[in-house]
Amino acid sequence: MSRLPPLAAIRAFEAAGRLENFSRAAEELGMTQAAVSYQIRQLEDRLGHALFVREKGRVRLSETGQRLLPAIRAAFASMGDAFASLDSDEAEVLTINAATSFGGTWLSARIGSFQLQYPDLAVRMAMSNVLVDFDASNVDVAIRIGGGHWPGLRADFLMRQYLAPIASPAFIAEHDIREPADLLRVQRLAPNDSWWADWFAAAGVATPPAPSRRGIELDSQLQEASAVQAGFGVAMMTPLYWRAELASGRLVQPFDTLYVSEASGMWLVHRENRVGVRKIERFREWLHAEIEKDRHILPEALWRPLP
Repeated sequence: MSRLPPLAAIRAFEAAGRLENFSRAAEELGMTQAAVSYQIRQLEDRLGHALFVREKGRVRLSETGQRLLPAIRAAFASMGDAFASLDSDEAEVLTINAATSFGGTWLSARIGSFQLQYPDLAVRMAMSNVLVDFDASNVDVAIRIGGGHWPGLRADFLMRQYLAPIASPAFIAEHDIREPADLLRVQRLAPNDSWWADWFAAAGVATPPAPSRRGIELDSQLQEASAVQAGFGVAMMTPLYWRAELASGRLVQPFDTLYVSEASGMWLVHRENRVGVRKIERFREWLHAEIEKDRHILPEALWRPLP
């Protein structure tokens, strides 16, 4: 006898476990709630373990159910990928999810060259600082910031995260900023962020006390760039993203000192079971080649792999 339970029962469990609601699972699957409950009960009888804890008015996954659900979801994702891979290359769309600061600056300025190099691949890019759920979306690859350890994902190291204070030239002149300690007396964006303390330490400035007020906090460097260009303070930003603005003088990096993260970097990630998919591998190769073009302008510390 096959050890694999009926697919209908597995599908009912996956939907009910993901939603933790039999009624919503029934709606998604086009079944009745009674049918979903029957399929799950049959599966539990076959396994000899309860998959759900049934409480008044709701259900939640049991410990066994919590162990089983990720593998089931991954299996369904693999089947979906297998069927999707049957599409011809001409119809392929590469869907990218990128961290907002990186995607809205460096990557947006270069993604056109990827399209020109591979005109048969359409490109769709979204930007978000929320970690994308590959199992619940059609995203092919993502650019993530973090330590690089995400179960079930292949993570390609791109560079360490790094930052430096950046402001408008008018702000620097108005406040007579000449040395790193001068930044302690001016308006700083997100002044409570630990990056500031780390940068001051790297610049040889005694770690300052945390400001009594939180100040202005923005979601991305795109917003911070608008604020500092308008003269609203100094922000910790990534100079690589703002090369054009720094070269033109619209923005100024007053000090060469950089904060280089010891634990956080930028990574290209995708599901492990999609290694070898043409559109993903071509983008991976292109991205590494593009970043290599900027290597000569950045310190070697940025390329050391994270521990």
